[in-house]
Amino acid sequence: MTARYDLVGVGIGPFNLSLAALSDGVPGLRSLFLDARPAFSWHPGLLMEGTVLQVPFLADLVTMADPTSPWSYLNYIRNHDRMFPFFFSERFHIPRREYDHYCRWVAERVPSCRFDAEVTALEWDETDGAFAVTYRSGAGTATRVLARQVVLGVGTVPVVPEPLRPLLTEVHAGRVLHSADYRTHRDRLAAADDVTVVGAGQSGAEVVLDLLRSQDGAGRGGPYVRWLARTPAFAPMEYSKLGLEHFTPDYIGYFRGLPEDRRERLVREQWQLYKGVSAETLGDIHDELYERTIGGAEPRAALHPGVEVVSASTGGDGYALTCRHAEQEAFFQVRTSAVVMATGYAAARPAFLEPLADLVDWDGRGRYQVDGSYRVALDPRVSGSLYVQNAEMHTHGVGAPDLTLGAWRAATILNAVAGRTVLPVPERAAWTTFGAPRVPGHQPRGVTAEAAEGSLR
Repeated sequence: MTARYDLVGVGIGPFNLSLAALSDGVPGLRSLFLDARPAFSWHPGLLMEGTVLQVPFLADLVTMADPTSPWSYLNYIRNHDRMFPFFFSERFHIPRREYDHYCRWVAERVPSCRFDAEVTALEWDETDGAFAVTYRSGAGTATRVLARQVVLGVGTVPVVPEPLRPLLTEVHAGRVLHSADYRTHRDRLAAADDVTVVGAGQSGAEVVLDLLRSQDGAGRGGPYVRWLARTPAFAPMEYSKLGLEHFTPDYIGYFRGLPEDRRERLVREQWQLYKGVSAETLGDIHDELYERTIGGAEPRAALHPGVEVVSASTGGDGYALTCRHAEQEAFFQVRTSAVVMATGYAAARPAFLEPLADLVDWDGRGRYQVDGSYRVALDPRVSGSLYVQNAEMHTHGVGAPDLTLGAWRAATILNAVAGRTVLPVPERAAWTTFGAPRVPGHQPRGVTAEAAEGSLR
């Protein structure tokens, strides 16, 4: 007999793991979460020693929605007999390696999580009035289950700029790579003559810092480090207390009510909210360069903001990158032994969704149309609900990939799935009023009623 679930989650990254943890033990809710990997793993290529989360530890899997949950980070610390060391460390931003270990601790204990289970097909079964989810275990055994509701938490995929795609082949493995694989090839890169890092976000900064630290004290050993970025500056992430209110339900409600073209423009303009670098990391890079120049020595590094790679080719033992400086409209070429692309991640349509694709109401750019409960717009013939996590920046704003909103979004989805308030979510979380104050009887032109209402909450 085919097993039936109220909820099936596809993918077990931090966001669906948050939903699994919050739904654990909810009466009357039968759930299953599936992931193709053998175990939980969070950005393993960037788990270098010394790197920390860019959000406080309270943005764990559950606390922002349910601080009493047994799956909180503090309970993890207590279970590992680290409460006093953690207290004395006075850490608000915890090591990434420990966050990864915390998530694995939860994933191994929440009974609804099942790894080594690759979803191969998701379709709507009209006869059963449910989603049919087919998954395959490592042994090759195929299993089919039915779900009243499905949540996609498949994560994002590395973005490779078009000019560099021809170099991303097996021939160049270990010399041309995305930062997602940096730790795997770290030793080889540290031994190279010249490494160029492309991308100005936190990952790019951490790779640059790590490579600088691989140089010996005199700055002679290790690679020459070059940092290229399209952004006009190597800028710090916006981390003021009021600036962080863009990562609240209040801002999501305002953003959702804006016309699509304004949402698209805002996401581009707000890059410092989610693509900037922590001030501490920028300071550490500066300090490393300062150390290298004691006594008048030249640093074996170069930092170039406002620069875009427009073409790339092989040349000799390395690569030739043709670059364009945007403000000067000047072209120049650099030669390098290796390239690390710290060029971010983007949502992608998973192959297993194809059987359902014709029933999804895609927007004009082939993206999900997502409502306030993170429900995807589907053909009216589908009576079940499909939800997404971290695939809705175009509809919900820059907070989509941020861990700060992870537990709140999971609680919002959980309430929608259960059809009742399992966990209360705040109606107001910011001091800032986003949008024009509502005047009785008047609605700002171009702003929906939903947004006008949300701006006063």
